[in-house]
Amino acid sequence: MGMSNYYRLLRERVGKELIFMPSVAGIIRNKEGGILLQNKGNGEKWSLPAGAIEPGEAPAEAVVREVWEETGLQVFPKKLIGVFGGKDFRYTYPNGHKVEYNVFMFECFILGGELSPLDKESYELQFFKPEYMPELALPYPSKLFTTSNYNDVMFQWKDKWIQNLT
Repeated sequence: MGMSNYYRLLRERVGKELIFMPSVAGIIRNKEGGILLQNKGNGEKWSLPAGAIEPGEAPAEAVVREVWEETGLQVFPKKLIGVFGGKDFRYTYPNGHKVEYNVFMFECFILGGELSPLDKESYELQFFKPEYMPELALPYPSKLFTTSNYNDVMFQWKDKWIQNLT
């Protein structure tokens, strides 16, 4: 789908400056345990199927839509497995647009569809075993990819965040 009207209007007002972007990502495994990644074909690193949450859209709804658009797969978001953001999740697109993602990450199961993107955001789609995954555009914890049993929601933590309060 590319940039929505909402983000297009926002960019007209702020230009390339940093914006917060609530977003979603999905970990989708095939029967062999491979994780689906996308390559946008523009020199960027590989990424999970992911994208912005639109106004009025629930995060689970957004991950279903984004995965459908970028992969052609219909998925069910079984579980929230991570919440990430902050400086580590800043990204500059090739066109210079700066974002800081706040990512809701879901474990998703494939319900149907064919691995064939509906939009032009995915140049290549491929399942990778966790030990052979390429470097990703965002620094997700590697534990997300090496386990398939998510007991708790993962998030970033640094002890200094509490220590800095005193």
